[in-house]
Amino acid sequence: MNTQPLELGSGTPGAPRRPLSADAAHDASQHGAQDVTLGSFMDDMPVGSLHRFVVWIVGIGLFFDMYEIFLVSSIGSALQNEYGLDAHSLAFKLLLASAFVGMFFGSLCLGSLADRIGRRRAFLLTLVWYSAFSLLAAFSVNATMLVICRCLTGVGVGAIYPVSDSFLSEILPKDRRGRLAAWAYTTSYVAVPLVGFLAVWLNPLHLGGIAGWRLILAIGSLGAVFVLAVQHRLPESPRWLLAQGRADEAYAAARRFAESAGARLPQRFAEPKVQQYPLGLAGRLALLRRAPYGKRYLMLTIFHLFQGFGYYGFGTLAGAVVKSRGFDVTGSTLFVALSFLGYPIGSLLSVPLLNWIERRTLVIASLVSIAVFGVGFAYSDSSTLIVGFGVLTTCASNVFSNAYHVYQAEIFPASVRSTAIGTTYSLSRIVSAALPFVLLPVLTQHGPLAMFGVISAALAIVAVTLRALGPLTTRRSQDEINPV
Repeated sequence: MNTQPLELGSGTPGAPRRPLSADAAHDASQHGAQDVTLGSFMDDMPVGSLHRFVVWIVGIGLFFDMYEIFLVSSIGSALQNEYGLDAHSLAFKLLLASAFVGMFFGSLCLGSLADRIGRRRAFLLTLVWYSAFSLLAAFSVNATMLVICRCLTGVGVGAIYPVSDSFLSEILPKDRRGRLAAWAYTTSYVAVPLVGFLAVWLNPLHLGGIAGWRLILAIGSLGAVFVLAVQHRLPESPRWLLAQGRADEAYAAARRFAESAGARLPQRFAEPKVQQYPLGLAGRLALLRRAPYGKRYLMLTIFHLFQGFGYYGFGTLAGAVVKSRGFDVTGSTLFVALSFLGYPIGSLLSVPLLNWIERRTLVIASLVSIAVFGVGFAYSDSSTLIVGFGVLTTCASNVFSNAYHVYQAEIFPASVRSTAIGTTYSLSRIVSAALPFVLLPVLTQHGPLAMFGVISAALAIVAVTLRALGPLTTRRSQDEINPV
């Protein structure tokens, strides 16, 4: 095994970390490295092939998640024709909202389940779940069955982001945490323009008597095939194992990461400062009420109550906005698909930005950009401006999304991380389910500018709350951010 010198930390929250020489690293390993905790070891480890494998696997899993989220908005016009639904009817609004209702329950229940059964098992479970119901939705015989299937698909979709955020935050070294997590998210956002262009191509078609929108739904079920191919190689999070009191398994998992990175594992880690044992839901919620996590949990609750107005408000209703400006169905679908190109572009842009700019600052700056570009989109009266501002809006949206997904996973310890993210993230899903009922009447009665005015007000609340209550995290160790 290659024995590169390992950057070991002092183990004291807030203390500077410095790389050790090869001789010093060898001596620390031989004598036990009493001040090296498993957390500091994972924070300072070089990036290895196993880190990159997990990033790739999570990115592919999230690809199918984003595919499902943006699917209905892309095939909405075809569904209206198939089932004779009016754009402002209750049935169509329920169809738009159904997946988000499922996401609320999935994020709330299955998201916190990852703190009980582990990151690996929860990730695989949620991916299989929503793949199965996405395939079933392709065989829907009426709008009611489709709404039910979309709701159940949403249960799995809602859980995978809290699990993935926790997984990536716990296994990635502190200096590369933002950059590598952004690559996983970038992989996922390729799905957004893909589903848009699939809708342009397949919506008008009937292949062998099968409607094109059914094929689009069936494609979303391919995630289950992916799961079967990789499940045996996916590791568990060492931090989560240690938080459950399973120290031997945690050190064995850390050894896998160390070997893949050419790093030397200490013969013995420092004992945790407090006894580690599994926490029930009541114990996890009690910890989230303690300082400093109570303030962070409140911040994240307000954050997710309002952030969906900007991110999902545009993604879900962009087609309706374009149609309200007088463009036909085919034109609006193409404009939305072109606008969705901004999602992977913005995600790529976030890769360097997450290392250059403090994450809290980046989240706030991207929120302001969404509001400004969204108003420009609402004012646009030509196809060029619609696409241009649409791309800028979606680009800013994904800088925002990547930054906050990395950020929210950094500000809680491993024992409660998925519970904190899942229970608060679920609020954004239920708010997103309500958006068609809130924003469509505003769009219909007062126009696009008024709708984006409501969105901008919601984003202002998010920015102020984050600035007042959110801690700084960039290039800080997990132990430093989350003191015992």
